[in-house]
Amino acid sequence: MYTLVRRFIKTGIGFLAVGLALGAYMLVRRELGGVWPDPYLVSAHAHAVLGGFVLYLILGVALWLFPRAEKGDTRYRPARIEAAYWVLTLATALRVGTEISRGWITAPWQPWAIVAGGVGQAAGIGLYFWTMWSRIRPVGSHLREARGERF
Repeated sequence: MYTLVRRFIKTGIGFLAVGLALGAYMLVRRELGGVWPDPYLVSAHAHAVLGGFVLYLILGVALWLFPRAEKGDTRYRPARIEAAYWVLTLATALRVGTEISRGWITAPWQPWAIVAGGVGQAAGIGLYFWTMWSRIRPVGSHLREARGERF
């Protein structure tokens, strides 16, 4: 497993830790304090666990397991995947962090930061899959399917 794959997976685990801590906090307050969680905290929890942990694991494992780019492939460049990683990571952290802050304070910049985080997440995911598109291809399976083999 190479560095960028490990980075995706370890970042996902970091977002899982944030999501679990936030989830435990909301659960304790609800069950022991009778205080229902703020919708922004629920959204932050969901984005940390799903947008952070689950997505990062999927992206990291896909990067690791998909067939290597063909020689001459001009679309796939590891630097673009690294750029997608940084855009997605910063955007997800911005979104999760700002939604957590909205659970306690309200400031005029927060909606803009949440929107910027969401747009950044979409851009990061888009860049990742645009770059990976050429790696989503058959490697021998199309020959076995032509011979009648079923998977």
